[in-house]
Amino acid sequence: MFVARILLPAMAAVSLCGAALAAQPGAELQGKLELVWGDSAPDAATPAGRLIGNLVMDDGQRIALDVDSARFAAGDLYALQGHRIALVASADTASGAEGAATTLLRAETIVLAEPVQTDAAASPVTGSRPWVTIACKFSDITSEPKDLAYFQTMLSDSPGRLDDYWRTVSYGKVNVAGSAAYGWFTLPHPRSYYIPSGGSADLAKLFSDCTSVANPTVDFSVFVGINQMFNGDLDGFAWGGNRSATLDGKTGLWAVTWEPPWAYQNEGPLAHEMGHGFGLPHANNSDLDSDPYDNPWDVMSDWRADATSDAIFGTLPKHINIYHRDRLGWIDAARKLTIGSAGTWALSLDAAEIATSANLQMIVVTLPGAAASHYYTIEARRAGDAGDAYDHNLAGSAVIIHEIDTTRKEPAWSVDAQSPPANVADDPGSMFVAGEAWAAPGGSFFVSVTATTATGFVVSIDRATDDLVFRNGF
Repeated sequence: MFVARILLPAMAAVSLCGAALAAQPGAELQGKLELVWGDSAPDAATPAGRLIGNLVMDDGQRIALDVDSARFAAGDLYALQGHRIALVASADTASGAEGAATTLLRAETIVLAEPVQTDAAASPVTGSRPWVTIACKFSDITSEPKDLAYFQTMLSDSPGRLDDYWRTVSYGKVNVAGSAAYGWFTLPHPRSYYIPSGGSADLAKLFSDCTSVANPTVDFSVFVGINQMFNGDLDGFAWGGNRSATLDGKTGLWAVTWEPPWAYQNEGPLAHEMGHGFGLPHANNSDLDSDPYDNPWDVMSDWRADATSDAIFGTLPKHINIYHRDRLGWIDAARKLTIGSAGTWALSLDAAEIATSANLQMIVVTLPGAAASHYYTIEARRAGDAGDAYDHNLAGSAVIIHEIDTTRKEPAWSVDAQSPPANVADDPGSMFVAGEAWAAPGGSFFVSVTATTATGFVVSIDRATDDLVFRNGF
């Protein structure tokens, strides 16, 4: 258990290597938080997600973080992605992803260390966010799986393409207009230089060399994101997140993806990795297994199940859950209601896919006596809409409830009324329709779906008092 410590935003950063930290527990450090998620290939025998965290010091040095301790130390670590943070830490030795001994920095306390202190809320992702796609091939692999026209079209604003997708899921608040594609560029080394046999891909080397060979052709300064498309498998994973770098005179934390061929032969996984670049973590269901890819209501979890498809661009992305939309600043205040006191509410809840809704689309229910990091979200989703290229093939139209815990590896878990929960959350227990109800653990609140409307559902919510929860033994 870590001891809380208050850090001042103006404190001086300490630049120390990992070895020095081991001798100086309790060191106070400042730097930018860099997070990168790894996503296993769809044919993986044991699907699993990975997460790498680095504290990027002012001199460019990266210190590897123990992300499990960092999540609890921050309360909402993912909200701090790309920001300057301050942490109190000690060094520890942990097992690396492949079983190698790796020194990771264990965090005791993490706070935002930027001039304006805010609460733990993700930075809004709005406006124009153009991405550059650079196609790079290993020096010993000559194939070029897709041409530049494919990549350029994939990021266009045509229906079903990724500029249209991000406009749709954000209600027009963000776009990737101005995106461009270049390549194929030949890397200076063979694949084995970047991905040792049986080991993890060296993301730093891949990023450095891919951007270097593209640099004479590409002006990186006009983009905010970089999609790197490689012509061979990496380490069984596709990767997405952010990377601190200076390119063409522009210094910052770029949104970055590292894509093997399987991840760009379908739009779904590419949208998933771009979502990581925008700061989104994985979603999950509530079956408690190690597979984070079994919540089909969010492209940040299961991008395959219940998805639409395209003859050229494969599996298309679905929408993201309402919690993730809200993290990125896409839910207007008029469409969101937070219930934080005892009482009963009857509410019209429109499907989250409707861009022109005049009703609520997000309901947040806090838990009596619980930490601010733990609450529930309620949304409606609509299947079968011929005008929506992304959610058309969902399992059905229903009210979907997510339990949120921002200290978890995947904060948003879809709830399931059946026990045990289904392996994939497109079962009737995960979908609440008219005439059905659900009780939160301990009776802290109750949700009833009382009617279906042309645009969603009518729901009744009864939130308990602290005393009622106590008497129910929770």
